[in-house]
Amino acid sequence: MGYIELNVLNNETSPQAMGIDLGTTNSLAATWKDGRPVVIKPEQAGNGSIPSVIHVAEDGTVLVGRQARDKAMVDPRHTIFSIKRFMGRGIADVQEELKSFPFPVTEDENGVIQVQAHGKAYTPQELSSLILMRVHDLACRSMGGAEIQRAVITVPAYFDDTQRQATRDAARLAGIDVLRIINEPTAASLAYGLDQSAAGTIAVYDLGGGTFDISLLSIEEGVFSVLSTNGDTHLGGDDFDRALAGLAMEGLAEQLSPEELNDPGLHQAARLAGEKCKMELSTRPEADLHVVLPESGVHFRRRVTIEEFDELVAPLVERTLDSCRQALADAELEPSDISEVVMVGGSTRMPCVQAAVENFFGRLPHTELNPDEVVALGAAIQAHILIGGSRDLLLMDVTPLSLGLETVGGAVSKIIARNSTIPCSATEGFTTYADNQTGIEFNILQGERELAKDCRSLGQFKLTGIPPMPAGLARVAVRFHVDADGILTVSSREESTGAKASISITPKNGLTDEAVEKMLADSLTNAREDFEAGRNVGLVAELGTMIRATNKSLPDVEEHLDLETLADIREAIEASQAASAAKVLDGKELQRVRDLLERATMPLAAVLMDGVAKKALAGKSLRDV
Repeated sequence: MGYIELNVLNNETSPQAMGIDLGTTNSLAATWKDGRPVVIKPEQAGNGSIPSVIHVAEDGTVLVGRQARDKAMVDPRHTIFSIKRFMGRGIADVQEELKSFPFPVTEDENGVIQVQAHGKAYTPQELSSLILMRVHDLACRSMGGAEIQRAVITVPAYFDDTQRQATRDAARLAGIDVLRIINEPTAASLAYGLDQSAAGTIAVYDLGGGTFDISLLSIEEGVFSVLSTNGDTHLGGDDFDRALAGLAMEGLAEQLSPEELNDPGLHQAARLAGEKCKMELSTRPEADLHVVLPESGVHFRRRVTIEEFDELVAPLVERTLDSCRQALADAELEPSDISEVVMVGGSTRMPCVQAAVENFFGRLPHTELNPDEVVALGAAIQAHILIGGSRDLLLMDVTPLSLGLETVGGAVSKIIARNSTIPCSATEGFTTYADNQTGIEFNILQGERELAKDCRSLGQFKLTGIPPMPAGLARVAVRFHVDADGILTVSSREESTGAKASISITPKNGLTDEAVEKMLADSLTNAREDFEAGRNVGLVAELGTMIRATNKSLPDVEEHLDLETLADIREAIEASQAASAAKVLDGKELQRVRDLLERATMPLAAVLMDGVAKKALAGKSLRDV
């Protein structure tokens, strides 16, 4: 008799899903382990975060993460950052941001933004998928090669339907099965365990690299409801960096010509200098704003005090408080009604931000958890719950903006009001405007204004198949449905005859299903080449690290090694340098020289370890150890 092994009742020890915080500046993943959420920390990434930066080389090789960020000053036109600001947007939406980006950005005939790099166009969805792929792959490798395809991905609470759909498309291109898209503030509250606390109202102040959100959440008997949300998708830590970079550019204007001031490399250097200065001012009373470009002879240094910085960025901080006031007004609450305040996002480390929030709400905010990790931790909790975890929780988010249709004359008929709890549905009746009209064109809108021209169009569709009849007799029911991820679908039915019509909606600035399918097909076609290229780049980076470490350590212990060993080490270094410098990287050769260098340096490692041990044991007796 044959037997089939059943594992239905087995307790799986490996995680089955992860939470991913796809950030403007950095991204990271977390999972549920040993009864709690933990950030997954890949090797050589001390805090687990991966810079959300992509570099495209001339030969088409793509780098993601720290290696890409290192290219920002030497090749700024092909080093892409803050791509989250472009998700689901059109050129008209990001005019102000474009002034600060050194890489060329265009728009295709469908209104989808494209970043140009070495003659190839990349959509924000494609670039975000590369970041997601890097974060996901490093996380899986860090957990011993675990195959985890399911994930909860976070987005700013103020992301609209198009931006959420763009995030879903990016995950799809990365080969990730999205369990749910949840709001970043909601994830942060989960991480603090506030869903398990007594009933109360929580304010989540989320100032990230590129976006700001304020969410007011109610917790009562395990039900987690979002009362209101507000924010600014064009305000984040990048803007604080740019404020300091502006100081540097003002000082450099006295030294450089207008042509030199327009150098993309200089703008990148100023931005990075501003970011470094901002971070230092979070822990010190003053810091240097230091811009150096040796190849251009640029050397600028300026001392910035915390008082000067606070004054410089005061308008930005006030903009966040304006959103807080609006969120409170929408929920019909006062600051004194808030029982807990949670700080999220690396930019909340700034003392001026913490002081402003404490003063506004009249209470000390939560800062116990790492603000860079708290969102990913919350996403991991939600992923654990969705795959059958035991935590008792009902998550209820809201729509960030009203949804409706354009009517005759350009007015807006709002069908789902902002701050409606999701998932939700609503239906409204419409009719024909002219005799014998057999179709109606609808424009789906998102926003709070009363005229269509002042709201954001998510897309258009045309309902056809209405029987010819006098104007006003047709009864067309249009149904809006927002699912748990905040994704909108629309359906309709002609009531008088029972005739149904299908509706296809393609959001503006979004990818069509056909475009996504083509990208997926292209990725499969080129999967082997892409994998080989990525592995080769990784080997080159690893060899560079090994060579630098060897050259640094060798002079100190050279006298303790025999001549044959020294010759082997130098020969292995030369072979590694030659293979790394080749115009066309050969994966097999790179692996061979990497293994050769590792074997050749084993005696060196042994001598170094022996020296460390002797130093540690010096002056100690056997009893001491």
